[in-house]
Amino acid sequence: MSRCLRIVRLVVLCCAAAASAAPVLAQQPPAATPAPAQKPATMPKAALPPSAPATPPAALKDPIVATINGQPIHLSELEVAQQALPQQYRNMPLQAVFPALLDRIIDSKLVVQDGRKNKVSDDPAFKKRMAFVEEQVIQDFWLQREIARKVTAEKLQQSYEERLKSMPAEEEVHARHILVATEDEAKAIIADLKKGGDFDKLAKEKSTDKASGAEGGDLGWFKKSDMVKEFADAAFALKKGELSETPIKTQFGYHVIKLEDRRQAPPPAFEEMQDQLREELAREAVTAMIDQLRASAKIDKFNMDGSKVDPAAAKPAPAKPATAPASPAPPPAK
Repeated sequence: MSRCLRIVRLVVLCCAAAASAAPVLAQQPPAATPAPAQKPATMPKAALPPSAPATPPAALKDPIVATINGQPIHLSELEVAQQALPQQYRNMPLQAVFPALLDRIIDSKLVVQDGRKNKVSDDPAFKKRMAFVEEQVIQDFWLQREIARKVTAEKLQQSYEERLKSMPAEEEVHARHILVATEDEAKAIIADLKKGGDFDKLAKEKSTDKASGAEGGDLGWFKKSDMVKEFADAAFALKKGELSETPIKTQFGYHVIKLEDRRQAPPPAFEEMQDQLREELAREAVTAMIDQLRASAKIDKFNMDGSKVDPAAAKPAPAKPATAPASPAPPPAK
């Protein structure tokens, strides 16, 4: 059994309760899906029984993909179950995990049917656990609805604009470098460049940083905080078109640096910040909602044994003075 199939089987069987969260997840927008590493198999079309009448187009959006003892499984159930898988499988196209996921849901449904046949719902422990699950679903569903209502596109844009105002302009530079193992090698390269040597050619031939060396030593634009301190200090001290006079030593070796240009860094785009802003606004919305609910509710707390809390015991003890008062001196001995 492949590792993917084993993980899918384990998660689906252990998270059978996720099916009860279907209304919640169905309300949430689907996660962004990156391009798959390989072309997934074509999604099989749901076949209709020969005697079934023509299905209206709307019903095809959620076709039946299996039946178990007459109970249908719809495609939407697989979409919900996929969200309970580890992140790497949630981001895959549904087609890529469809066969394994369908088999695991069939296994789960068979267990559920058997439990119902044996009247597991009559067990008091089941009822208590079911009440807990129901409360979790209500909580998640209601919070998601409130977040969707309060965290709007307009508020995200407003938060982005306010964030930009609080972000100071930061300088960045565009530089090239040649990295070598010894100081003498770096000094020889500097001497060669001062005689008119080609930086691009020398970087490709001599730099031990093969990634940038293949690009003529080009490091692109970077901020001071993006590089190790010794390198950043040297690069930002140069003027446009200037070459470092001496080798710059870092833990990677010895660098020869040439500054191509400098500028004020452009602010981050809205697309780069919107996920972070959405999380912050969602936290603020939930906190405000809970604070409001607490303020309007009558809440009584009790001890672990159910007894009332002693108001005096609940108050914090007064802080002791920093220096204890001196004790009176004992009377002199006679």
